[in-house]
Amino acid sequence: MLLDTAALYFRAYYGMPDTVRSPDGTSVNAVRGLLDMIGRLVTDFRPTELIACWDDDWRPQWRVDLLPTYKAHRVAEVVPAGADAEVVPDTLTPQVPIIVDTLTALGIAIVGKPEYEADDVIGTLASTATVPVDVVTGDRDLFQVVDDDRDVRVIYTARGMSKLEIVTDEVLREKYGISARQYADFAVMRGDASDGLPGVAGVGEKTAATLLSRFGDLDGIRAVAEQGAQSPLTVSVKTKIRAAADYLTRAPAVVNVARDLDLPAVDARIGIPAAGRAEIAELQIRWGLGGSVTRVVDALDLRATRGASTAPGA
Repeated sequence: MLLDTAALYFRAYYGMPDTVRSPDGTSVNAVRGLLDMIGRLVTDFRPTELIACWDDDWRPQWRVDLLPTYKAHRVAEVVPAGADAEVVPDTLTPQVPIIVDTLTALGIAIVGKPEYEADDVIGTLASTATVPVDVVTGDRDLFQVVDDDRDVRVIYTARGMSKLEIVTDEVLREKYGISARQYADFAVMRGDASDGLPGVAGVGEKTAATLLSRFGDLDGIRAVAEQGAQSPLTVSVKTKIRAAADYLTRAPAVVNVARDLDLPAVDARIGIPAAGRAEIAELQIRWGLGGSVTRVVDALDLRATRGASTAPGA
């Protein structure tokens, strides 16, 4: 199980009231919410390995160089000279180190890569895994890693933990009329305001899906758009694709997740280390994490005790 960690703790932050605080008054709603999510996910989906994938760089400069609008709206309007900061609530930022400490104490591996996002870590781990993979995220961009043949699926959290959606190739075909391998091209053409992707003007989801179903991928679509009178595209669509030529050259590298990063080897097997038990107990008291720690510890212990023999499909 690969966690899109920041996406989950953002959801936890906004899903729990800011009145959830530690004895010293520090907000811990994101910490507690994330721990409850992990406990629920481990209990319901029974993974044998668990990795918290991390944004070492939430807006890599190389992606911004390709597409300056990439996540531009998330950058604070007033930041120190030369700095680049994501607009996040002040009460969330101090919780991130607490999240790191609690995950570490619980023995949950944290994996990131300088100059890359958690999506890229997930793309690499999902593409190189030798076992079935569940990717937990609220980000549609990660639909591109779905692979029914390799048992890679997405547990989509956008509608909340009570309405989780299991996304497979079959689901994508039914919902969008495309396969997972076409999803990145689909996202490029459709655009995504939340990521600062303008898309192709005048081309929405239905047109993008129709073009991909007819011509396979973005390269195929661009090729027929450059044909003369014999082009199977209407003049209107052909004009729109041609007008977006510069964007369509640069955007795919921004949208496609990395699949070949050199990542550190970690032991991702579920199991709280002996030294971590005293640490997590101390953190529970210090930060007032209460039942959230108890529940996630119980879930992890139960999973470690039962082992791989009870994994789904085993």
